[in-house]
Amino acid sequence: MSFANLGLTDGLLRAVAQTGYTTPTPIQAQAVPAVLQGKDVMAAAQTGTGKTAGFVLPTLQRLQSGKAAAAGQVRALVLTPTRELAAQVYDSIQTYGANEKLKSAVVFGGVNINPQLRVVQRGVDLLVATPGRLLDLYQQKAVKFDHLEIFILDEADRMLDMGFIRDIRKILNLLPKRRQNLMFSATFSPEIRKLAGSICHRPVEIDVAPRNSTARKIEQGLWWCEKQHKASLLTELLQETSEQVLVFSRTKHGADKLVKQLSRQKIQALPIHGNRSQNQRTRALNEFKNNQIQVLVATDIAARGIDIDQLGLVINYDLPQVAEDYVHRIGRTGRAGASGQAVSLVSKDEKKQLRGIERLIKKPIPELGSYY
Repeated sequence: MSFANLGLTDGLLRAVAQTGYTTPTPIQAQAVPAVLQGKDVMAAAQTGTGKTAGFVLPTLQRLQSGKAAAAGQVRALVLTPTRELAAQVYDSIQTYGANEKLKSAVVFGGVNINPQLRVVQRGVDLLVATPGRLLDLYQQKAVKFDHLEIFILDEADRMLDMGFIRDIRKILNLLPKRRQNLMFSATFSPEIRKLAGSICHRPVEIDVAPRNSTARKIEQGLWWCEKQHKASLLTELLQETSEQVLVFSRTKHGADKLVKQLSRQKIQALPIHGNRSQNQRTRALNEFKNNQIQVLVATDIAARGIDIDQLGLVINYDLPQVAEDYVHRIGRTGRAGASGQAVSLVSKDEKKQLRGIERLIKKPIPELGSYY
């Protein structure tokens, strides 16, 4: 199957061709036709499956018909949990919408609100937003949703994890009852199904991400290592590879401390977590993407929405407390059919988390050795 089989317009197909993609991923093959038909969609798909294009492409096409957005109005709204993910979705809109005459914008917290106020007051066909900043703009009477046609909730599971449910409900109450709804989540948990029931009307269900799935091409392994030796082991592993590496730390403080330790060993690294300013986070991500630094040290929430092509290695410096986060973490590598490696540094007091992860993925993680 090619993108031409999905019913997309020539302008969108040209934009896709420019990206170098020729074959739609499973989520795209199923979601694009359903969205084009105007149906509500409830999809389970993890980051890295091509889900963003799965909703951006058909949304752009549906917005081509109809009137342009009036002043202060929004025709399609994408709600995302983090600033990084919002920026990433907006990048996709600009890429795929290069040949379309549509106005798009992105709004999120942590930066000056005034430029965002001016943009949305002029009217936006497709707006990407984080919940808090969107409500701020609404309270300042900068944006309305009377003409909203399409509502997209991205990373719904992470929205719930981060405590956004109240904000989501506030936003839903501002939207017109007649609209198309698209909801994307890494899993179909009972909580997600309950939320979907309050948003979607007889949705098409698409599931390309079983709850315990880890990409088949990801080679997993673990080192047994006590906490006090982890920094030394990590340094050795990083010095042995020319790969760029995404390292996961459980805490913000731990991420900062680790970056300092690596810097002392002449390993270029930057942290990315919730205590960093938006400019600092953007800079760290850009330097990593441009191969100016070898290592990005991230916490789970900050890493959600980071989209990095060709990432060959992920290292879990600490195991996550929640087993599902392990699947999200290692899913940063082995993307779009590429192979990848995920290595975990596990201390004896993390055995409980390890067993939980192995139960979830339904297989043991091979041991690479011990480092004491």
